[in-house]
Amino acid sequence: MKKVWLVTGASKGLGLKLVEKLLASGYQVAATSRKLDDLQKAVGEKSENFIPLETDVTDEASVEKAVRETIAHFGNIDVVVNNAGYGLAGALEELTDAESRENFDVNVFGALNVIRKVLPHMREQGSGRIFNVASIAGFIGSFPGFGIYCATKFAMHGFSESLAAEVEPFGIKVTIVSPGYFRTGFLSSASLKVPKHEIGAYENVRQVQKVHENEYNGNQPGDPEKAATAFIKIAEQQNPPLHLFLGQDAYDLAESKIKAVQKDLDTEKELATATAFVTA
Repeated sequence: MKKVWLVTGASKGLGLKLVEKLLASGYQVAATSRKLDDLQKAVGEKSENFIPLETDVTDEASVEKAVRETIAHFGNIDVVVNNAGYGLAGALEELTDAESRENFDVNVFGALNVIRKVLPHMREQGSGRIFNVASIAGFIGSFPGFGIYCATKFAMHGFSESLAAEVEPFGIKVTIVSPGYFRTGFLSSASLKVPKHEIGAYENVRQVQKVHENEYNGNQPGDPEKAATAFIKIAEQQNPPLHLFLGQDAYDLAESKIKAVQKDLDTEKELATATAFVTA
């Protein structure tokens, strides 16, 4: 029997491609967006296999309503994809407290709201799959101007690893998805916010920002349809990976981070491990 999927942030980008691929493959899908009209225009009206849901992931009541309506329509939820989120560019000094917290509210606390509301159902049925869509920027953070965004995705990596250990006894599997650059609208103004008050001294940040907006945007190497296929195949695996890096660029960056960490471990091992109490 085909699984029931709940996908957040599904009116555009990777979430939209995933929903389209799922429906074309015969799955039952509930999809959320902040604006119902956007979702209906992108995917379609409510049907036997699809329900569009206007949901604010930062609002617990809104998330609870979406979960409740999904179960009422399909009877259960098998797979959850925490995809809702947005990019934020800007040096740490430039971004206000409000701008930074808003990014965390959506990218981190929004996903946690979904997890809290769906887990009672998954625990009761003794099964479930949770995909938390992070980013390669949640594994390697050396991108000038993306510190807060990286922090939100590093947070997702951290709580997802703990979540995987917590829910394993209930038959629930967790996969952290870390995409590289995929050809979606993620780098457009609708999905990538910039500081309201820029500081002229940060020329390196402006350069990275301009490259992302003008050179990478529309030229990303990753095919989102192939990414959607990967999601579906992983969801069908009996023992899915905890970490899923998507794209050759994501693999290359992850491997460079692992090598850099290993180098630091080896270089300072003698000093850093000589820290225990010495007993007579």
